[in-house]
Amino acid sequence: MDLTPFLLTGRHVRLEPLSLAHLGALTTAGADPAIWQWYSVNGATPETMRAFVEDGLASQARGAAVPFTVMEQANGAIVGSTRFGAIEPKHRRAEIGWTFLAPRCQRTGINTEMKYLMLRHAFEAWALQRVEFKTDSLNEKSRNALRRIGATEEGTLRNHMLTYTGRVRHSVYYSVTNEDWPRVKRHLEGLMARHDGARAA
Repeated sequence: MDLTPFLLTGRHVRLEPLSLAHLGALTTAGADPAIWQWYSVNGATPETMRAFVEDGLASQARGAAVPFTVMEQANGAIVGSTRFGAIEPKHRRAEIGWTFLAPRCQRTGINTEMKYLMLRHAFEAWALQRVEFKTDSLNEKSRNALRRIGATEEGTLRNHMLTYTGRVRHSVYYSVTNEDWPRVKRHLEGLMARHDGARAA
């Protein structure tokens, strides 16, 4: 697995390697406290967003993550961040997560295209056998989004994490495997085509 930072480009979104140079725009994109309700960190302030970005870059330096800044392709606006994390080359496994989007970009098709680009890279460039996702058991929006992209729910890890408010969080795990990928790829391409058709109408 080549973990050198790289660019992923789609029709509506561009994933660029995360950089401290993006910090100001990421702080603006993540300023709504509601974004962080389910997280173990609260990135809604300049200080906490810096910590979020520095954590991603430190994980990258250890070879455990490949973090991205999410940009709108049409205008280059920075609207969030996501990353590959928990990378295990020996077991051909990685997690997609640490994702946030500015509220105006939620439910716009950007998340679908992001997941498509990352899953395609995971299975077709890195030849992984498994990509996993986890989310708060109470986060129905995220759980529905993972089901919508075709990920399989695997189970709940009870008392798994603490949110930044101190609430005990149960985490639900989902996955896409290399056997699943052809089906999931067709499904995601269909979702993106329907979204593009709706935009053009």
